[in-house]
Amino acid sequence: MTPETLRSDTAAPERGMSSTLSAVAAPRPRLVAGMAAGQLGIFLALLTPILVSLQLKVQAIVPESDQVSSLGIITTTGSVAAMLANPFFGRLSDRTTGRYGRRRPWLALGMLGLFVGLLLIATASSVAVITLGFVIASASANAALAAFVATVADNVPEFKRGKISGLLGIMQNLAPTVGTWIAKYFTDQMLLLFLVPSVIGILLVIGYMLVLPDKPLERKPPREGFRAVLRTYWVSPKQHPDFAWTWLSRFLLTLANWMFTTFRLIYLQHEMRLSAAEATETLAVGVLLYGLVVMGASLTAGWLSDQVGRRKPFIAVAAVSFGVGMLILSQADTIALFYCAEIVLGLGFGTYLGVDLALVIDVLPDPDNPSKDLGIFNIAMSAPQIFAPALGALLISLGGGHNYAILLITASLVCLGGALAILPVRKVR
Repeated sequence: MTPETLRSDTAAPERGMSSTLSAVAAPRPRLVAGMAAGQLGIFLALLTPILVSLQLKVQAIVPESDQVSSLGIITTTGSVAAMLANPFFGRLSDRTTGRYGRRRPWLALGMLGLFVGLLLIATASSVAVITLGFVIASASANAALAAFVATVADNVPEFKRGKISGLLGIMQNLAPTVGTWIAKYFTDQMLLLFLVPSVIGILLVIGYMLVLPDKPLERKPPREGFRAVLRTYWVSPKQHPDFAWTWLSRFLLTLANWMFTTFRLIYLQHEMRLSAAEATETLAVGVLLYGLVVMGASLTAGWLSDQVGRRKPFIAVAAVSFGVGMLILSQADTIALFYCAEIVLGLGFGTYLGVDLALVIDVLPDPDNPSKDLGIFNIAMSAPQIFAPALGALLISLGGGHNYAILLITASLVCLGGALAILPVRKVR
């Protein structure tokens, strides 16, 4: 299969797209399957350490009194690296020349760097080394992610983006479910705990690279100065307000998500008084329920969004649902209620993921060179990970104890803000 076979001389159905991306034909089944596998692979390798492995590693080498603050430092530093890396490598991807295309080299290098970073964390004996490893892993994963998301914009037409966005949302949330269950069997084997998910992820991304139609640039881009590099991190809100409002909505929803997710395992240990092994097993079941609901909601929302030609109502409903789930968690005092909250959270976040990527691509400032702007948009996913651990740790510590109720109520209000932020978007209904 060549890149040309995925292009069409006939424009896609008229929905406001004027760029060459509107001439992309519907992707073939094996490309869609490869795309799903690639999404699963990247997030399996990246999210498993964040959700489980990193917390267990910190608990293994850090005194209990310092675990929350150490985890906050590690994840915050890694998130800074992720925030800077995504648009930077996205710009490099847009400008990459060579026989292997614009996206494949960065998919390969990103996954290799992710493996190296996780290996460093697994063998570390200090917080400083763990932090260094997480910086390498986060930056590398975002190099791969920037290239991957650009392949979606390169190969999926507007009238299919909701469906593909829903499928990728399923894979993104299947990843932590699979990763958590893998972690369940390697709780006492730190090296395998980190490396097994990453090796599986690498193999899945390689499979995607083999079917990816990645057309090389026909001409070498002109050289750019330092100012052009700085512009990598900027899109004018005044010139592109729809992009700016969409960015803000994702930022707030992601902030609310990570305010809790960073401390999910420790929350179970503190609030439910579970051991590390019991909390890991409970988390595995909770993430399984969450993932199943996310998969169903994501695929349904993406399909419905394409059918009705609307994105914004789904985002608003998702944000409100996610906020309700946070409120339920704030009152949870049993494992059963924790599972109930996971289901509501899954419904909200699944609906969001079903239309998120489709909405973003619809409002891109430069659809013909999508990777840089998608990288800026992904700052809305990585930047909250900088603030969320520190903000979450501060809220938990209020009153001198483990005050998770304040954390979760605050997160629900942030979700409401994310719903309101999508309302001013005009280009997309």
